[in-house]
Amino acid sequence: MSQRNVLLQVARRGGSFLSLVRKIWQHPKGRVGLIMVGCLALVAILAPVLAPYDPYDVTQRAAKGLRPSWEHPLGTTITTGQDILSMLIYGSRVSLAIGLTTGVALAVLGALMGVMAGYSGGPVDTLIMRIVDILLVIPTLPLIIVLTNLLGRSYFVIVLVFVAFGWTGLARVIRSLVLVLKNSNYVKAAELAGASRWYIMTKHILPGTSHLIIMNTTLTCAGIMVAEAGLSFLGLGDPTAISWGKMLAEAQGGGALLFGAWWWILAPGAGIFLAVFSFMRIGIVMEEVFNPRMKASSSIHKLFKHLNHSYLDEVFRSMEDDGGAESTEKPDPAEPSTTEGGHD
Repeated sequence: MSQRNVLLQVARRGGSFLSLVRKIWQHPKGRVGLIMVGCLALVAILAPVLAPYDPYDVTQRAAKGLRPSWEHPLGTTITTGQDILSMLIYGSRVSLAIGLTTGVALAVLGALMGVMAGYSGGPVDTLIMRIVDILLVIPTLPLIIVLTNLLGRSYFVIVLVFVAFGWTGLARVIRSLVLVLKNSNYVKAAELAGASRWYIMTKHILPGTSHLIIMNTTLTCAGIMVAEAGLSFLGLGDPTAISWGKMLAEAQGGGALLFGAWWWILAPGAGIFLAVFSFMRIGIVMEEVFNPRMKASSSIHKLFKHLNHSYLDEVFRSMEDDGGAESTEKPDPAEPSTTEGGHD
């Protein structure tokens, strides 16, 4: 492939991505989500610049349990005297990194498995689907507890477990779509042209499932952030890293509720909420962008669309017509029944 063709493909894909971002930006919910995700990304990247203190530096710690002030806008922790605003800024790095890394890895693995199962069929499909059935019934939390005790409490182990057991749902959805796409005319033409199975799966079928993959990746990132916060709250996260879930765990262990240190609990909780909310906004808008019929088929949309005077008049008119038809078809009890016994 020449360099010119490579540049054309890169430009074409870049234009498609910008077109998708433009459609999301035109939606009010999508605009809010993009702004929030962009702000969170800038905070994570510029953490050393934005944070007033370095929470990893023991020499930059103040008095314990200070209330919010100009010097410490979110106060300090009760146990170690760390600046909570700095911990919140640095914690965004861990939460966003784990969410994005796991979401992308799940999308890649789930898409490949789903395409292979749907297009290959036969023993390959049976094997992958049986693996999916087995993984779906394995409890993830006890397995993470065992693996963290064996392999160490690191975020690499947590991401590995999330990826190993979280691709099953996407694989089933992609497989169902591939079963329809593989009977398309352009796929049949590629098969008749002598294209290899791998070429057809990657060049013809996989792009047809890209809308589901992108949408699932966005929603998965939000779910993984909540899962990481829950595991860190249970003490299964990396003890050397600062994350929002670990901040909540330290707040509970340090007696933040007992001593009235509400700022220690509110800051990481707000960070988790804003991150998950922003990704969920983008995911919901992407569903409407890729499937415009979804909004029109929702019950609330139908209710507000048809709830007018003419619609109500039609409903009452149909009820009256049904009642009148039933009254005319009801037999008169005074008429004698004509049965064989009566003739006899």
